[in-house]
Amino acid sequence: MVCLRMQEEPAARPGNDHAMEDDDEEEVLPQTWRSSGEWCPKGTIPVRRTTEGDLLRASSVRRFGMKPRSAAARRDSTSNGHEHAVGYVSGGQFYGAKASLNVWPAQVSSPAEFSLSQIWVISGSFGNDLNTIEAGWQVSPELYGDNSPRFFTYWTSDAYQETGCYNLHCAGFVQTNGRVVIGAAITPVSAYGGRQFDITLMIWKDPKKGNWWLQLGPSGALVGYWPSSLFTHLGARGRGGADMVQFGGEAVNTRPSGSHTPTQMGSGRFPGEGYGRAAYFRNVQVVDWDNNLIPAAGLRLLADHPGCYDIAGGQGGAWGSYFYYGGPGRNVRCP
Repeated sequence: MVCLRMQEEPAARPGNDHAMEDDDEEEVLPQTWRSSGEWCPKGTIPVRRTTEGDLLRASSVRRFGMKPRSAAARRDSTSNGHEHAVGYVSGGQFYGAKASLNVWPAQVSSPAEFSLSQIWVISGSFGNDLNTIEAGWQVSPELYGDNSPRFFTYWTSDAYQETGCYNLHCAGFVQTNGRVVIGAAITPVSAYGGRQFDITLMIWKDPKKGNWWLQLGPSGALVGYWPSSLFTHLGARGRGGADMVQFGGEAVNTRPSGSHTPTQMGSGRFPGEGYGRAAYFRNVQVVDWDNNLIPAAGLRLLADHPGCYDIAGGQGGAWGSYFYYGGPGRNVRCP
């Protein structure tokens, strides 16, 4: 881990977001590096080191830290081995999204595969002009060298072709928080039938400067921002909103023929098992044109291959709009 100097702060937050900045370091995100007593001086940010081992594991050094060009973000894409179980809203202009994501130690069976749970903010067509902003947790042995769930960010402005990357592996996302390592392991994590742990994320567009900010935790700690200049559809000030917001899980199946991968999504359990067993998203919200957080009305649920990974939702109570999702991958319903 190394320390770099921090950048600026946003001009405005969504009007009904009740989270407040908190100086309590434990409120931001419990991560393994903090338990070792490491810290960065004021005015700097912690950055996960890229090691020789990281580069050797990569399928391509030139594309290290990037998703493959075949990656899919749209809810209507089921090809290239990327399988989804997601809730989404579309048909309007959205200026952000917020949800709490249940964190699990998902089992990934191959270094070339990954499992993640995230929020996508999407604009543009499914062609090469697709813009996305993404954040959540992922298990990626190729990228990190282990099977720990890790906090991550991602972006692209050309459908994963030549722009964008995970975390801070390329110029793009500007980190401002000195207490969070993007790419560091999250601890604790949820246990089957035991204690549940989730992280609260919000992505929103600053209406004054046009940058897209990332907020983390119940205290509303600012992690950093994606500059407006990175994007085409998402980049313009004012009207440069998203035409789709998506929440949920994605897993990679590198076995297009023959038996399906046993890589898990979420907890590795189907939604019907419910709380404490299946992974969830709760308090699913979007940011409207007037910079207010509102419930994600009309949330549609879609599973590419429900026998492998499924999704089921509900509404009401302290959880607002919510859903359970995930599955084990290969099983009797997904041979």
